[in-house]
Amino acid sequence: MARRNSIPGVDPAYLEKQKELLRRKNRYMLYFNDSEMAAIDEYCSRFKVHAKASLFREAIMDKVLTELEENHPTLF
Repeated sequence: MARRNSIPGVDPAYLEKQKELLRRKNRYMLYFNDSEMAAIDEYCSRFKVHAKASLFREAIMDKVLTELEENHPTLF
């Protein structure tokens, strides 16, 4: 007789909590001049980027996290 492996599933309450933590609730507006916007449009058309919001979010967070990692507090 074959034994079935019963792997417990992920708790739905846990998944809902994680989903709630990742929900974006804070808004921040950016303004670009004409040359900056032209550069962004050129980049998006050249690399086939359709979601500019995710591009900005990834670029900003990459810069922020890199700076925080490089400039962490030291004891001495």
